[in-house]
Amino acid sequence: MDLVKGYPLKPVIYVRLVEIDVRHYGRNTITFIDQSPNITLKIYIKYMVSARCKMVVKEELKKLGLHFVVVDLGEVEIMEDLSAEQREQLKAALLNSGLELMNDKKAMLIEKINNVITEMIHYSDEVPKMNYSDFISEKLDYDYTYLSNLFSEVKGITIQQFIIIHKIERAKELLLYDELNLTEISYKLHYSSVAHLSNQFKKITGLTPSDYKKIKDKRRKPIEEIGIEVNSITHNG
Repeated sequence: MDLVKGYPLKPVIYVRLVEIDVRHYGRNTITFIDQSPNITLKIYIKYMVSARCKMVVKEELKKLGLHFVVVDLGEVEIMEDLSAEQREQLKAALLNSGLELMNDKKAMLIEKINNVITEMIHYSDEVPKMNYSDFISEKLDYDYTYLSNLFSEVKGITIQQFIIIHKIERAKELLLYDELNLTEISYKLHYSSVAHLSNQFKKITGLTPSDYKKIKDKRRKPIEEIGIEVNSITHNG
């Protein structure tokens, strides 16, 4: 906490100013300036699903002279407010890199759901053992029924279906690494059995896991494209 003394006291502006406590002692004025916690602005970015995306966003923020506190999947915290000109410049720069600055609140929430699932399946060492519905609801601090209905309305696919598609893409990745056998992969992704994983795998890809390992063309979808084509999956998946 900074202590500023003086008489008369001239106004001082602090970027992170949160609270001022002014106390008068005779003709002297002592001002206590509390600079914690910091004030930040959150902005939300669509299609930001990898470490490369984070690097791109950081570079664009630096070019605009903006200081970031957090750069996470789909979400960025900066220390300054964005002017209209800066917002347009950032929007244009992100579009050139295949990213999109978001304004619509519902779209932001959909992207948050997407990012929670992406991080949960692709970037966590283990898929959470609690129900996905509880995990997502807890992470986003929203009622799951509301999230589920909104997601289905906008995406045309349920959250559960979206999770299954991501799990199969993760299974593909693990099969290509060839470090785990199918039993270990099914356990890692919390399938009840190898048969359960194999059935879902074939339903999504048209191949069994064993057949998939044998084919020459093993290219996987970029993470940002997962879930775009959903015709091959039904509510019974």
